[in-house]
Amino acid sequence: MSGGSKQPEVGSNEQRQKGKATPDTLMIGCIAMVQKDGAYRRAEILSIRETKSGRQFYCNFDNFNKRLDEWVPVSRIDFEQDVEWPNPDKDKLKDPKKKAGSSVSKKSQPSKKSQKKVGKREQSVVSEGQAGTPHPWTEFVEGQKKGKVDGDEKGVASLEVGAKGGQAGPDEMDVDEDETPAGAAKKEKAPPAFNREQEIEKLRTSGSMTQNPAEIARIRNISKVEFGQYTLFPWYFSPYPEVFSQEDCIYICEFCLSYYGDFKSFRRHRMKCTLQHPPGNEIYRDDYVSFFEIDGKRQRTWCRNLCLLSKMFLDHKTLYYDVDPFLFYVMTRRDEKGCHIVGYFSKEKESADGYNVACILTLPQYQRKGYGRLLIQFSYELSKIEGKMGSPEKPLSDLGLLSYRQYWSEQIIDLLLGYAERDEKCTIEGIATTLAMTTQDVEHTLQALKMQVYHKGEHKIVIPEKLIEQREKSRAKQRHVIDPSKIQWKPPVFTAASRTWGW
Repeated sequence: MSGGSKQPEVGSNEQRQKGKATPDTLMIGCIAMVQKDGAYRRAEILSIRETKSGRQFYCNFDNFNKRLDEWVPVSRIDFEQDVEWPNPDKDKLKDPKKKAGSSVSKKSQPSKKSQKKVGKREQSVVSEGQAGTPHPWTEFVEGQKKGKVDGDEKGVASLEVGAKGGQAGPDEMDVDEDETPAGAAKKEKAPPAFNREQEIEKLRTSGSMTQNPAEIARIRNISKVEFGQYTLFPWYFSPYPEVFSQEDCIYICEFCLSYYGDFKSFRRHRMKCTLQHPPGNEIYRDDYVSFFEIDGKRQRTWCRNLCLLSKMFLDHKTLYYDVDPFLFYVMTRRDEKGCHIVGYFSKEKESADGYNVACILTLPQYQRKGYGRLLIQFSYELSKIEGKMGSPEKPLSDLGLLSYRQYWSEQIIDLLLGYAERDEKCTIEGIATTLAMTTQDVEHTLQALKMQVYHKGEHKIVIPEKLIEQREKSRAKQRHVIDPSKIQWKPPVFTAASRTWGW
């Protein structure tokens, strides 16, 4: 499974020398044939490490999403086939005459101090929404530029149900930054000086998970996790202490989220651990799930451990160290042993941009079972109680964007069908207020589904027959929903000190 749109082939832009290799001569940058899913595939070696079970190689496979990269033992590499060796450094291939002709005086060269400053800037925190992480609505807007209606899109719109020809928009395509002029300019710049130890320390303490993603964050450091009755295989880097990267498996307590590299230590902990649910207030319970509210300032260690766990499955997550300004809403399933974590979303205590979700995750063992939809619905139910219109923090991950698109589409279609039955007109502001969504999210959803048209001097929202049929099929599945009457919650009030970082 390639995990979405087709990924570029490894080493496709380079001419490489081929030859035989051994486990000792195989180096970083080589492309070898590695076994995956019962077949040998081309894979680039991104890193090498020594573990208790022997040497392992971190491989990026042809046409596979990077979340499917993995550490493989020597036994899975075919050394009978030729290996493609990495090219020498580009500096060695430069024309010496060109070097001499382009020499500059010592005065014109930047000083060592200035070079160090530039390096630090290059390795500074990359916040969400900056260059390198495309905005999730880029394709929405650009794809609708040609067919965008003139005039005020937020005006009164009439409904036409069952119109033909309207279809849902195509899935969002990945944007390759290297193909843009800005990306090409970045390629030409010399890479900043890189120090692995300093970078790991920054990742663990500064609150950012995305510094220098081409180096540290590109290499998954944890191979396997035992979490309750499940064995998890992480997708991305997570800044656990360096010593845990040498373990073949780490063990995480599913209740207190403490982590151990040794099974005996973990078993001793489980005999003493008395926690049976997240350490917060239970604000919702039905026959299916429960929700707990945890204050990051009161439960710092638990919330930090939750962030470390979730970082293994979220590529763009940036929060780890300072959890004080956030509330965490954790969804659990109950049995005789306790309340088991299914997923969670975090929320700023005071969001200047009006976000009702900062980070959201359903653990891999519970994905594709409708839990993500419950998390999203619960976040909007809280926004309704607050009397605010909410939106998730951008950019969303690829899986998060798909989940939100589906939820927004279902909610808007259900509401519009109700308007159509009553033969009422509606406005985008009215839809947004009723559903506690922002007008921007409503507009983008209507545009993505090609439901917004301009006809005979009037704005209209057309609901295609295909979308109505799809909605009826999804209703037939009888998914679980949140019952708003069972939410026992009031919007918390915080002092200025509790809303800020507690350095």
